[in-house]
Amino acid sequence: MFGERYGTAEPSVVALHGWERTHADFASVLAGRDAIALDLPGFGATPAPPEPWGSPEYAELVSEVLDSISAPVVLLGHSFGGRVAIHVAARAPERVRGVVLTGAPLMRVAAEAAPRVAPGYRVARWLNRRGALSEKRMEALRTKYGSADYARATGVMRGVHVRLVNENYDDVIDALHGPVELVWGDDDTAAPLAGAQALAARLGDRARLTVVAGAGHFTPSTASDALGAAIDRVSL
Repeated sequence: MFGERYGTAEPSVVALHGWERTHADFASVLAGRDAIALDLPGFGATPAPPEPWGSPEYAELVSEVLDSISAPVVLLGHSFGGRVAIHVAARAPERVRGVVLTGAPLMRVAAEAAPRVAPGYRVARWLNRRGALSEKRMEALRTKYGSADYARATGVMRGVHVRLVNENYDDVIDALHGPVELVWGDDDTAAPLAGAQALAARLGDRARLTVVAGAGHFTPSTASDALGAAIDRVSL
């Protein structure tokens, strides 16, 4: 993986960016710190994975980076990076001092629980699974009815996207033991605040939720001070 190193001492923070983003998002948050911001596979300068990975496979690779750092680090995960961060923290708790999550869609709220799917697409998906509809035709329908993120993805990254949107994080969330800071924009439409509130309730005493008024989904740039304060709290 490629990325950027901040400071001169051993990194105490490892930052993981969101979908279609890069390590550059964290420049304001990590300035003046000893940290690493990574380009996750398929984004920035890092090549795509060899096959459609889910967040557990991304976490396995990030864990190898943590193995090269002697002291436990704070994991900072934005959006997609938050999905990866909780897997890393759950699989290697001895390597993680705490987690700062922001705009990470880890829990579905009521409005998201049953997304509406066009009846024709449901039928096509059923036929495709039974070999009665070609993969070429099915791919055209996925592009038509899928999300904008899916439509923009190419090659293996489309498979990655499909895996991510179908993941469930309940068991991973329950496996977290260290402190978890949640920093959320109250105007986040990609990962609504209600999801963060549900996550905070599930984590209980392990979590602290900070709501940033007027901030949207791209909190590394719109709420960098709040994220820095959260890193400091976890580092104590």
